Amino acid sequence: MPSILLSLVAVVGGIVLLIWSADRFVEGSAGTARHFNVSPLLIGMLIVGFGTSAPEVLVSVLAAWQGNPGLGLGNAFGSNITNIALILGVTALLYPVAVHSRIIRKELPVLIGITALAIGLAWDGHYSRLDAAALLLVFLALMGWSVWEGLHQREDALAAELASEYAGQQDAAKLGRNVFWLLLGLVLLIASSRVLVWGAVNIAQWLGVSDLVIGLTVIAVGTSLPELASTLSAVRKQEHDIALGNIIGSNFFNTLLVVGLAIMVQPTALPPELLSRDLPVMGALTLLLFVMAYGIRGPGRVNRVEGGALVGIYVAYTAYLLVSNMPG
Repeated sequence: MPSILLSLVAVVGGIVLLIWSADRFVEGSAGTARHFNVSPLLIGMLIVGFGTSAPEVLVSVLAAWQGNPGLGLGNAFGSNITNIALILGVTALLYPVAVHSRIIRKELPVLIGITALAIGLAWDGHYSRLDAAALLLVFLALMGWSVWEGLHQREDALAAELASEYAGQQDAAKLGRNVFWLLLGLVLLIASSRVLVWGAVNIAQWLGVSDLVIGLTVIAVGTSLPELASTLSAVRKQEHDIALGNIIGSNFFNTLLVVGLAIMVQPTALPPELLSRDLPVMGALTLLLFVMAYGIRGPGRVNRVEGGALVGIYVAYTAYLLVSNMPG
């Protein structure tokens, strides 16, 4: 078995390269789209959304293909937990997040629905290819609905923020350069995913813990770092709806696309602890996000107290996860 030091280097190096290549992939994809006059709303909702979720997609699909479905599912569901509890929590502690977008307010109940769907399909203790097909069909339908809804809400706060974010970048876009970064980013995403999965599996074996636990912790945080960077960047610019949209969009992709593709590659029996511990935590956090951000009588808001509570939940969950899985 390879040394633990080499495996640690593979995980750390894989995460660093994964984040860098995902950023280049997003930059190249968005620049290419701008060259062909794709609207900022479509760039933000689809291209950037897919780009920031590309690490989770590739890591989970590769893990499933190599016979480690627990790592893939842990990465997907762990990233959802990390996005809400850690990333939104840290962001709100630094910069309270206000929500004005009608699009975001409509997507929050949909996120609850797809979270319930993923949990419901898991309740028999097995994810089949039929379950995968259901998740992927819902994903395609929701992407179509999101695009249609977005294009017909031109006065929406999210559309205005995205237009401002990408304003003035058309002239700077060089097609050849952007295509180069798109392709290089994709190749390096694949390569870094392979390195990361290899190192993570070795570390799990060395520690005597399951692939699921490694996926829920180290890999989930690592692959969620692009969302942290983009969310903090958006909220610093007072683009609060983009910040929350990053979280919601990433969880859409993780729950439907990442899980759907992973189990299409490798249908799997689910560990009992995923059903009794991790999926309920993910569901509860999704409901909590709705309560905080929806705003029944006005704009929703995630303040510093709520941000601190989210971070506290993440710390408690991770501590319990690690302590309960210590060998011996």
